[in-house]
Amino acid sequence: MKAALIFGRMLVPLAACLALAQNAPLPKPESPSSSPRATKETPGKKTLSGRDGYLGDAACAKCHEEMVGSFHQTAHFLTSMLPDKQSILGKFSAGDNVLVTSNSELSFRMSEKGDAFFQTAVQGMSPYVTERTEQFGLVTGSGGKGQTYLFWKGDQLFQLPVSCWTQLGWVNSPGYRDGIANFDRPIIPRCLECHATYFDSTAPPNRYRKAGFVVGITCEKCHGPGGNHVERETSKTPVTSDSAILNPAKFSRERQMDLCAWCHAGHGTPLVAPFSYLPGEPLDHYLELPKPDPNAEVDVHGSQVELLARSRCFQSSSMTCLTCHDVHLVQHDPVSFSRQCLACHKPDTAMFPKRDHDAASNCIDCHMPRQDTNLIVFDWKGKKVRPQVRTHWIKVYSTGSASN
Repeated sequence: MKAALIFGRMLVPLAACLALAQNAPLPKPESPSSSPRATKETPGKKTLSGRDGYLGDAACAKCHEEMVGSFHQTAHFLTSMLPDKQSILGKFSAGDNVLVTSNSELSFRMSEKGDAFFQTAVQGMSPYVTERTEQFGLVTGSGGKGQTYLFWKGDQLFQLPVSCWTQLGWVNSPGYRDGIANFDRPIIPRCLECHATYFDSTAPPNRYRKAGFVVGITCEKCHGPGGNHVERETSKTPVTSDSAILNPAKFSRERQMDLCAWCHAGHGTPLVAPFSYLPGEPLDHYLELPKPDPNAEVDVHGSQVELLARSRCFQSSSMTCLTCHDVHLVQHDPVSFSRQCLACHKPDTAMFPKRDHDAASNCIDCHMPRQDTNLIVFDWKGKKVRPQVRTHWIKVYSTGSASN
């Protein structure tokens, strides 16, 4: 079942029950750096047997400071964070901290106390009011479109019923019924596999160790463990010319696409334990991603690889995701993307048949328009609201289908 969790790539099953048991607030995990987008894994130390050789971004920054700095501004790195005043986009000030629902006897109140942040479901009418309060445990979503929030119940992770939509403020979390207080949607490992670097799943469906996790997409998610690389580069007498680090730019086309498909080709069915995949390996050994029927409609959310594969540009070239995307940089300028298009579609050639067509400024909005997704739908003031996601099916669209 595919029920969308958030304005990103996570897909989880939707639970429909309401539980109103009060839980004591959980302490915020300590971070080894001043950044809320840090990790509970201490850089330079081997905290888990499965994480031997992983050092964290602080180790990478010692030699690649500029690149790490720019990468830390990207949506990949910011796709999950520890909660604080900077990482949570929703407002906690009076008048802006309440979500009124279609149920006159239910509202949600967001509050903060010191370094802790809370969501409270307020149900009933005075004097017969019950409340359930849960503490923000993790922030998921970079905020480009919105964010959703997770809370810990012991060693279990669940989604909070109220999310933040960047343009609107507090909203019902995607897929949640307006007017219902639902604290029972579990966060399965596959969700975290695409929104974090590492979590140690202790038991299905949603139990995790509360130490040793690494939020955000960090350098080693795509480059593999950096321990041997750092040791080699800091050695006074290197014994090999091998850099001892994975470089996706040097992967074959298939392995490059596999790396991106890990999170950009839908939910899939895990074949091995979560977080087992190592970049450069065949993804189908780790994750089963059924190929959609060629005529089936593919949603623009979380299926970028499938849509790109349908494109004539992809089928007629050796392009990969890395042809257009430099994941170390924030990229929003359509002109820079258009330069990649013009590398093949040169004006005054057979590959550029349209006359008097100014493509230098923006190929993207016409040939890769933003489209509504049906996998992220939330109730807001009695309306069904769907964010728009840019399609990766590159082709000629009618004027009416392109939306900016």
